[in-house]
Amino acid sequence: MSYRDQKKYFEALKRFERKFEPKELEDYKMLKKRHIDDEDLDKLSLERLRKLYEKYYVNRPKPNFDDLFKK
Repeated sequence: MSYRDQKKYFEALKRFERKFEPKELEDYKMLKKRHIDDEDLDKLSLERLRKLYEKYYVNRPKPNFDDLFKK
């Protein structure tokens, strides 16, 4: 995992910190400290970060409004 990918996960999850459960928040803060210290995350830590990302960051498709504006 590259530093760029780690950074992408942390930037996306930053908005959802308020929604984390207490255990998830503790885990996230620990991972964030390691990221700030410029450490690469190991495989297990990265997997936990990826699970948080998949749980909270939903990439929804943008709606197509063409059907509403047909003549």
